[in-house]
Amino acid sequence: MAHNHYDVAIIGGGVIGGSIAFQLAKRNVRTIVLEKERIASQASSAAAGMLGAQSEFASDSPLISLALKSRAMFGQVAEELKQLTGIDIGYVQKGMLKVAVTEEEQKSLQEQYKFWRKMGQPVQWLSASELASLEPNVNPTLKGVMYIAEDGQVSAPHLSLAFAKASMAYGAQWHEFTEVIDIKEQGGLYELRTNQGVIAADAVVVAGGAWSALFLEKTGLSLSVYPVKGECLLVKTEKPLIQATLFAKNGCYLVPKRGGRILIGATSTPHTFDQKVTVQGVTHLLEKAQELVPSIGGAELEKSWAGIRPQTKDGLPYIGKHPHYQNVWIASGHYRNGILLSPLTGVLIADLVEGKGRGELDITPFAVTRHHDAISTV
Repeated sequence: MAHNHYDVAIIGGGVIGGSIAFQLAKRNVRTIVLEKERIASQASSAAAGMLGAQSEFASDSPLISLALKSRAMFGQVAEELKQLTGIDIGYVQKGMLKVAVTEEEQKSLQEQYKFWRKMGQPVQWLSASELASLEPNVNPTLKGVMYIAEDGQVSAPHLSLAFAKASMAYGAQWHEFTEVIDIKEQGGLYELRTNQGVIAADAVVVAGGAWSALFLEKTGLSLSVYPVKGECLLVKTEKPLIQATLFAKNGCYLVPKRGGRILIGATSTPHTFDQKVTVQGVTHLLEKAQELVPSIGGAELEKSWAGIRPQTKDGLPYIGKHPHYQNVWIASGHYRNGILLSPLTGVLIADLVEGKGRGELDITPFAVTRHHDAISTV
């Protein structure tokens, strides 16, 4: 039994679980990650990799301070992961263009612009001629364009894999195809029953994305994490059509990737774990993409896929302690910001597990107990 005993067991091997494993293993904490499929096989690999710390918010939110802080970590994270694993996470800082297609969208984009000006974060309103010189292939008839210089992007699959490999470099164990079926506490020790046998740990972190709520029901906790399907496409052109990421107010985005590729995302279908890519979804994305960059119509369609994002009732992730169990922690419900928030979430959870206070960042808005209906009696 002893060799199956760890300091911390992490349930979920996506970008959040990987980042937490990396931070813990780096601090010499004996860590095991249990993933029911393959490393980063779900939302983490499906994600577009946008670091939209500013583009995602148009009004005050407790998430903003976390988003800005986490975004600022990526330069150093990219370097550290490259040194440890040889993996280039594709960190690109060409900025983001948030664009309005209709008059109505223009009004709300101007509000977002004013909000960030007031917050003192760099944003720029571009004229038609400024847009044309920056991105000649973007539709010149757009109603409004805001440039966010600091909102970069990464390759989500590479980032997720790099966190996992970097944690392994520090000694973390990873078990793929290992599903946690049940959890029991005995004398301050947690026994996780899996399809591959029993794992014992002093502490447990639940980072199972959209699947977290299903597992947590076994611990008497009802969390409002629900799945939202997002379909994406990858297209390819001879020459790159755009440099910056384009993010339309209507939710469509174009993220330029290596080799003349552009990732087009994403549809949004709540409350389904079904990962089929639909004709309707593809048609919708291609129509929206051509509104933004007309010449993308001639691109080669390379592949399509769907990811299941974990959303919560109030749109904020859960980062904190389980209300019934002393050493069980939860990091889930990051929705569209999992990639962006992954470096910081790793640090926050590792600090909580180690019992360190988190002075400068207030994480109470992300408490697992913030919805009174979450606490069911066991």
